[in-house]
Amino acid sequence: MLKKPTSAYVHIPFCTQICYYCDFSKVFIKNQPVDAYLQALIREFERYDIKQLRTLYIGGGTPTAITAQQLDYLLTNLTKNLDLSVLEEFTIEANPGDLTEDKIEVLKQSAVNRVSLGVQTFNDKQLKQIGRSHNEAQIYDTIASLKEAGFDNISIDLIYALPGQTMSDVKENVAKALALDIPHLSLYSLILEYHTVFMNKMRRGKLNLPQEDLEAEMFDYIITELEKNGFEHYEISNFTKPGFESRHNLMYWDNAEYYGVGAGASGYIAGVRYRNQGPIQHYLKAVSEGNARLSEEVLTKEEMMEEELFLGLRKKSGVSIAKFEERFGISFEERYGQVVAELRQQGLLVPDDEMIRMTKKGLFLGDTVAEKFII
Repeated sequence: MLKKPTSAYVHIPFCTQICYYCDFSKVFIKNQPVDAYLQALIREFERYDIKQLRTLYIGGGTPTAITAQQLDYLLTNLTKNLDLSVLEEFTIEANPGDLTEDKIEVLKQSAVNRVSLGVQTFNDKQLKQIGRSHNEAQIYDTIASLKEAGFDNISIDLIYALPGQTMSDVKENVAKALALDIPHLSLYSLILEYHTVFMNKMRRGKLNLPQEDLEAEMFDYIITELEKNGFEHYEISNFTKPGFESRHNLMYWDNAEYYGVGAGASGYIAGVRYRNQGPIQHYLKAVSEGNARLSEEVLTKEEMMEEELFLGLRKKSGVSIAKFEERFGISFEERYGQVVAELRQQGLLVPDDEMIRMTKKGLFLGDTVAEKFII
């Protein structure tokens, strides 16, 4: 009997505004068939006959772009057949400007116990520059309202190395983030994705981004400052107070299987990685025909090994050599000994006989280090 996944990701592709750096599967919410979409999504979710989940994550887009009534429909139907005593973490992503009182009330009445806010920066001018619709004041209001409603597990996303951003901007952002007194922070450097406003600007030479050495300095400052304030840097971009790690994201980094539900969502079940139809009308049609998937890929042992390393190395704790050998039945030393020796020599991996894990310098170069293991 194959073990069923114990995590699910649910995608809400609607946004009230399209940010200049975003390449996720999303659409502007106006005139979209939101109700029909939510019904199709619940239908797809129910086909998996899910009774128990440890983590459930609603991402986007902006899940809170939908109305309070629609939100209530979504949360009620996702959990109606679930054994809630097993559900450890139920996260919803939100935007500071979208979380109205009635939506917070819906969250409060639901099984949601973690909220992840897309703050990005506290600087009003920079928020405008990157196409965000909220302002600094709304960030504080939203967090105060969430705490008042009893939510203590709150996370915010921040982006650094933004166009024109200086070291003092980053220091100010970190100070303001710490002042919020919340247990989890995600800090990402700006990555230019294809088909985004920012990528087009850069191609026209109109985007003034910080140089790599300044970006490295920002990364270093963020880690030092957050660790000084009781946060653990447990994954390349994530910082937590003890016990508030994102359990859902740890599932990805542990390379576990999960259900992916909704337009453009990806999932990983029974050794198959799949992706759902992206455009909403295609998704609606696919669900009504009984299969939401656009593509499926059965992973080879080689690909599974690559993923295990690529994902596991993102964690500060790294990859256990013994677990890796047990899972794949190979000698780690024979296959990767050379790579490990070289990366240690370059100061990118920590000398450790049991775990393969990155140094601070290695974490900054993240993917470049992980790519060395693709043989």
